[in-house]
Amino acid sequence: MDFFDVVKMLLPLLIIIGLLYGLLLIVRKYSFSLNKEKAGGVNIKVIGTQMLLPKKFISVVKVKDKLLILGVSEASITLLKEIDSDDYDNYMDESEVPSSSFTEMIKKNLGMK
Repeated sequence: MDFFDVVKMLLPLLIIIGLLYGLLLIVRKYSFSLNKEKAGGVNIKVIGTQMLLPKKFISVVKVKDKLLILGVSEASITLLKEIDSDDYDNYMDESEVPSSSFTEMIKKNLGMK
């Protein structure tokens, strides 16, 4: 095995690695970004999710100044309610927030200490 045989084996490998690296650069340049400046400034935040049944959830999602209450299942996503963010803030200010944990409330309601 002489020098030219080694070059014949390594040259295709180096060409393939170069093509993959070039493809990586192209994908990075033109791919969608999760950065807000590049994504048009859409502000989406998941406030909370509660499982109802296996593979069935209720989620509260904040999109800009709206709160969306979504029913999420394996096959679909359904809008249950749309609330203005200001209305939600007013409701949270007026509502009572329980000071005890869930376990303590259950024990209290069952008559346990």
